[in-house]
Amino acid sequence: MNMKVDPQNLSGVQKAAIFLLKMGEEYASDILQKMTDEEIKKTATAMAEIDEIPPEMLNAVMSEFIENYEDTDRLIVQGESFIKNVIDKSLSKQKAETIHTELNRRRRDKPFAWCQNVDVNTLATQISGEHPQTIAMILAYLPPDIASEILITLSDDLKGDIAVRIAQLGQVPEEIVGAVDRALREKVGKIGGSGSEAGGVETLVGILNSVDRSTEEIIMESIEDEHSTMATEIREMMFVFEDLTSIDDRGMREILKRVESNQLVLAMKTASEEMKEKIFGNLSSRAAEMLREDLEVMGPVRLTEVEEAQQAIIRAAKELEAEGTIVLGGKGKEDILV
Repeated sequence: MNMKVDPQNLSGVQKAAIFLLKMGEEYASDILQKMTDEEIKKTATAMAEIDEIPPEMLNAVMSEFIENYEDTDRLIVQGESFIKNVIDKSLSKQKAETIHTELNRRRRDKPFAWCQNVDVNTLATQISGEHPQTIAMILAYLPPDIASEILITLSDDLKGDIAVRIAQLGQVPEEIVGAVDRALREKVGKIGGSGSEAGGVETLVGILNSVDRSTEEIIMESIEDEHSTMATEIREMMFVFEDLTSIDDRGMREILKRVESNQLVLAMKTASEEMKEKIFGNLSSRAAEMLREDLEVMGPVRLTEVEEAQQAIIRAAKELEAEGTIVLGGKGKEDILV
């Protein structure tokens, strides 16, 4: 599991993991050789769970080891491949295989991980009859694209309530997560795992960024009625198509490489002039000319088609962010090209 570690609640193992990731494979190999097997397992697990270390967190951790250490750049690491290389270099083949087996087992035991291999419609049908708090917990553990598909299928009067519950979920007792996981797994007839903490505003934002516009509006209206502060926080964090206007030109060109021409034409149907110029400015003159012609001759299209095309471009941008090519912030945040 890749994740962003909470800077306000770092454990000693997480601090050690961040420090070793920063210091590099050779240094980490030397340190791991001096640890016990149990210490290696704990540290390796923490390292494998990290794929992004914000600069403020890196500075806080490094300041405990090196006085006056400063680093304003965001460190992007590939935790799983990094730790595999470090373990293979540090330990005997037998010990390394034992550690890898343990890490794989822990990944398989992630709550509701098995749901990713289940038909979404089947999963939605089984989940829809559960209590809203149970639905919120399940969706919080699922990848945003799957959770959003399920959220769309729920009745309008449930969507807002469940969205708020996701944002407020926080810590969930492991035995409850395990019980729900087993019960749902039995219903669907697949294999699953266990768990601990989920939810939060960031999780909800990830889901909302993948749902259709009508579902988003229903949820946001519901949240604004009862939780205006939360609604403001969500809107500040959400990334929408027009936010791409603030991205670096090089980053925009990387995104456009991932987008099919028919998607681009549809996405630009409702785009602002600023957005259109941003796109035209990062295409070759020939490609820009063809795109303008396609837009001029395009007839009426469904709004849902336009929104789907815009979401496809946003997904392409987020894939590039996950690969470490670009970093996307929410509204009002700078986009950083790395």
